[in-house]
Amino acid sequence: MSDLDKKEHSVDGAAVLAPDTTDWNFYAVDQDLRDILAIYLKPSLLAHLDPHLMELGMMAAGKLDRASHLANQNPPILHVRDRFGRDEEWIEYHPAYRELEAVAYGHFGIHAMSHQSGILGWPHPFPAVAKHAFTYLFNQAEFGLGCPINVTDSGVHALKLFADEDIQERFVPRMTTTNIDKLWQGAQFMTEREGGSDVANISTEAKFEGGDWHLYGEKWFCSNADAAVSLLLARPEGAVGGSRGLGLFIMPRNLDDRRRNRYRIIRLKDKLGTRSMASGEVKLEGAVAYPIGALENGLKQMLEMVNWSRLSNGVKSAALMRRAVHDATAVIHNRIVFGQPLIKKPLARRQFLKIRLPAEQALSLFMFTAEALDRSEGYGGNTPSQEATAILRLATPVLKFRATRDARQVTGDSLEMRGGLGYIEEWINPRLVRDAHLGSIWEGSGNVVAIDAVARAVRRHHCHKPFAAALHARLDEADELPASYLRKLHLFVDKATELMDWAASSGENESHARRAVSTLYHTSTAVLMAWEGARTFALRGDARRVLWSWLVVQHRINSLGPFEIKKDRNEEIISEILLGLNDVNMNDVAELM
Repeated sequence: MSDLDKKEHSVDGAAVLAPDTTDWNFYAVDQDLRDILAIYLKPSLLAHLDPHLMELGMMAAGKLDRASHLANQNPPILHVRDRFGRDEEWIEYHPAYRELEAVAYGHFGIHAMSHQSGILGWPHPFPAVAKHAFTYLFNQAEFGLGCPINVTDSGVHALKLFADEDIQERFVPRMTTTNIDKLWQGAQFMTEREGGSDVANISTEAKFEGGDWHLYGEKWFCSNADAAVSLLLARPEGAVGGSRGLGLFIMPRNLDDRRRNRYRIIRLKDKLGTRSMASGEVKLEGAVAYPIGALENGLKQMLEMVNWSRLSNGVKSAALMRRAVHDATAVIHNRIVFGQPLIKKPLARRQFLKIRLPAEQALSLFMFTAEALDRSEGYGGNTPSQEATAILRLATPVLKFRATRDARQVTGDSLEMRGGLGYIEEWINPRLVRDAHLGSIWEGSGNVVAIDAVARAVRRHHCHKPFAAALHARLDEADELPASYLRKLHLFVDKATELMDWAASSGENESHARRAVSTLYHTSTAVLMAWEGARTFALRGDARRVLWSWLVVQHRINSLGPFEIKKDRNEEIISEILLGLNDVNMNDVAELM
């Protein structure tokens, strides 16, 4: 080694440029996640899950992260013929993608947690809160595979709700096995060129021929394109037009005699993000498919699958934000700028809090939504709750609308905090930014989802009333909070509910749907974080999460106008507390607020 080489190797590049999160443990470092799980899960279940979550947290920051990087750098390849010239198209995946599948489906069984007992040694199916803790950690490493995992899970949900016994016996066991060699992954083929969000324009036709249903048409955006089974909408021959004429079908990749079903993957999409996972265009040429439930209720049935997917989408966007927070944490504590750690710079601290706040909001609302799903489904032998079903119906689009949009901003700001290196593909930041943009259009664009919340969940089903009642009930449980702050939050819930009611009162007011949904999101998360802070203080003496609630109120609800000049000394103290590791007493929180 030359003297020059020795000099260059004497400088630790990581110390100069700031390290990343290699070999962290994303569960161990996430005190907020662990605190919230302690609130929502029974102690026996949490104690059982804790070592598994710890294992996944370590894998997500290590081997899964490395595998995801390779899988995204080496996307799937479509082969239209085999080596003998036969039209047997197949998709080639990088071995790293197969490694990710083995961990998600085989080792942890995330796709089957809601449906099978015995996963990870637990004698019952997991509640949604527990399942989505695993979703949250896994997607901090790999976002693309999150789609196949989710549509396999949500597809089984739709089959169990609507399919007849024969269909369930044929498909459900193979879709929920953790034996990776026997697993039938699922897909959801809905989008067509004629109608993306406008599902009523679907032109795929179902014809009853020779004792079976056969599908003809094209599906334009088919993620997990070579899945063993796909759920999709088609219009039965002679059915009425519009959304009421659509039927829900399940279509196997291979027929019972092992012949390939009659559809072709025309090409794979060259996508902005989720590059590891194969999305393609599919042409249906008389493919055999089986009807699910009543053919005239196809769209209603498919929306059950979509709503499960929207919750998962919100969780995955929260995961992208948390991963961006982890990376920004590594930078702000280790990067030296003008002779000082970046954490010493007031503007950098403020930027970091702006990165972290939306991540905390999304965590709180997805846990609240998942808990509503558990009560709606009657998890644990409890009677299914209609009140929880109404809460879930509104919470799901509210979460999906705002969390997915915030993820775009958070991942971009985290990239900027790392600086020029954030634009280099060796680092996580470009992948986070690309993947974050998918959430806003996956399972409905922002406009579609906002209108769903306002025009359907509120105007048609009046879900805002039980939703608001649930938030008020959370505040009633949090009597440790300062009385003046409790009154303020109660008032905000009423005002946000009135705004949603007004936006839903006529078609003309729908132009304010996005503002109304965002306001309800910010109000809900302020309430939930205050409640979580009170509960955590009661459990282990730390009320810091109440301060995150206060920041939502200050910067998302009572935000300053562009010309206002204000310096809040308490906010600087709060910044120091939230960037630190020490527990905070509720009395100290009350004084600061």
